Amino acid sequence: MHSFDVVIVGAGAAGLFCAGVAGQLGLKVLVIDHSEKVAEKIRISGGGRSNFTNVDVTAANFLSVNPRFAKSALSRYTPADFIALVKKHNIAFHEKHKGQLFCDRSAEDLIAMLLAECAAGGVERWQPCSVKNIRFLTSSPHGNCGSSYEIESDRGAIHCGAVVIATGGLSIPKIGATDFGYRIAKQFDLPLVTPRPALVPLTFDEAAWAPFAQLSGLSLPVDIATGAKKAGMAFREDLLFTHRGLSGPGVLQISSYWAEGTPIRLNLAPTIDLAKHLAEAKATSRKRIANELAGLVPSRLADTWVEQGKTRGHDWQRPVNEASDKALHALAEHLSRWELTPTGTEGYRKAEVTAGGVDTKVLSSQTLESRQPGLFFIGEVVDVTGWLGGYNFQWAWSSGYACAHGLAARINAL
Repeated sequence: MHSFDVVIVGAGAAGLFCAGVAGQLGLKVLVIDHSEKVAEKIRISGGGRSNFTNVDVTAANFLSVNPRFAKSALSRYTPADFIALVKKHNIAFHEKHKGQLFCDRSAEDLIAMLLAECAAGGVERWQPCSVKNIRFLTSSPHGNCGSSYEIESDRGAIHCGAVVIATGGLSIPKIGATDFGYRIAKQFDLPLVTPRPALVPLTFDEAAWAPFAQLSGLSLPVDIATGAKKAGMAFREDLLFTHRGLSGPGVLQISSYWAEGTPIRLNLAPTIDLAKHLAEAKATSRKRIANELAGLVPSRLADTWVEQGKTRGHDWQRPVNEASDKALHALAEHLSRWELTPTGTEGYRKAEVTAGGVDTKVLSSQTLESRQPGLFFIGEVVDVTGWLGGYNFQWAWSSGYACAHGLAARINAL
């Protein structure tokens, strides 16, 4: 039987990073993954350049039933810490929109860095290799330090002192996403917050969306919001029209907060007082309303919006100076507070991450160990979901680091 201090299931961002840190802390580490490739999410993220962190990460940038849970790990391993590692490996990077950091050349540089860190820690990897069963053997009467597990895998039986589940969520199944982590949690009676697609495009009823499907490919900056009062959330980001609904950074952000059956609200001209502008235009311009709007929003959107006035009982297909105050007020109100209710999302196939997961109430915020002795959960499999823009990768690094140090303290105490 093979023997290791720690077996990490999952060779993604969190799993590889945790393995490298743990190995360099002196632990004998094995990483197992059912896929032949490593870190596929890193490889495909950021257009192939990987948005690997954000300079402005705080716990407020994450969703969880317990929103304070992520604070400990994030404070102990910060974006600055990971940036220092990237610089140590001479990986060139740049900052883009709102603190997002990307590799200059390729996400492959980041993957090579993680593998080099694993090599420096003497980490062993078995890939492709499937885990068939995880069995808890013993627990020390002197606290939780003496746990023991037996893992049945494609390459034989393994004995280890601790198991780390870093298998991610259900998003993007084409790169190997499975529910393995959730099944292990259930096996050991650990509760889950119901998983759901997050950072995902929203869809609408086909008939109702038909007038706007022709805008597919059109992008513009908007204010987007959902929820009410304290429970509400809002972002100013770009919106993208699609054949089936809405996408783009703004929609991906708000999708994580959207609840089924509730509306979203859009201001399609967020930097302009539309009512004031149209009132002034009425007094000074003879342009048709669509042409006047085209100076404020994309012309295709202006044309579609004016055409939709008929369905709302308004005649917006006339010169602005001939329009009634009521019609112009209605136009401004409709553009600046467009309320519509999605019928659903594009699902895990298009979701960048999975919200929900292993309930943090059964995890240590210091080490990510569960109430099941010697069983740890890190990364996306946990009920901690970041905003779009590098936050989820930072959670992978931070949770992996906290876990690795928890493992070292635990195993060295034996």
